Amino acid sequence: MLTSEFRPFRAMLVGLSLACCAAMACPANAFDIKSGVSKESGPFDLFKFGFKAYKNGQKEEAVEAYKYAAEKGHTGSRWALANMYADGDGVTQNDFEAFKIYSEIAQQGVEPGSEDTGFFVNALLSLANYYKNGIPGSPIKTDLSQARQLYFQVASTFGVPEAQFQLAQMMLSGEGGSTSSQQAKKWLNQARKSGHPGAMAVFGNILFQEGQTANGLALMTAALDRCKPKDCNWMESLQEQAFSVASENDRRTAISLSHKIATTNTD
Repeated sequence: MLTSEFRPFRAMLVGLSLACCAAMACPANAFDIKSGVSKESGPFDLFKFGFKAYKNGQKEEAVEAYKYAAEKGHTGSRWALANMYADGDGVTQNDFEAFKIYSEIAQQGVEPGSEDTGFFVNALLSLANYYKNGIPGSPIKTDLSQARQLYFQVASTFGVPEAQFQLAQMMLSGEGGSTSSQQAKKWLNQARKSGHPGAMAVFGNILFQEGQTANGLALMTAALDRCKPKDCNWMESLQEQAFSVASENDRRTAISLSHKIATTNTD
């Protein structure tokens, strides 16, 4: 299953996660004749029909429409089907099937400025996550080097904060390659300037450890206002540990700075 780090990025892609899995069995005549859409229709018409059908609760029609659109090479439909497999949304979860579809999107590539760029980038992120964790019971084993390369591609070419954060984490721990604190700090700094809460917390902790007590504590404190529920515990732990050893003056300064950080993407 894909972790929820990628879900905010998915939400940017026109809400296509409403799509259903292509592998589900559907009645041969599920299409509404009045719509003028059939399996011979163009992929975009099939996609629009499927999207509308799903919103109306007509899942069987949506599944069939997305299936045909994906078979005709519609990237958005492929991406949506992969998400459904990955999340077990409307179908039995199958990460290996999701991996295969994401791989098809990645291998297809994307033209600069293409409307499919978001789908391509998300597919790369999803593949990186799978390589980082592996898929139990499948041929896909943990490959930290491959995960790190994919995160680097997305971080450097497309500037996605989540990829920058994941890459930095791997650099700090030496996963998939050499340890590089300075490079990790560079990527964390870029990600936190985009408001990535995890990057703010980790970068702030590094600054704190390096002696920039107030600035580091301020970033860790500001991160708590943006953290997702699943991440708040580890961020709170970092912040509370730093807060407990900071001087009263540094605490007051950090709180004041954190309010300023909360209203802007840069400090």
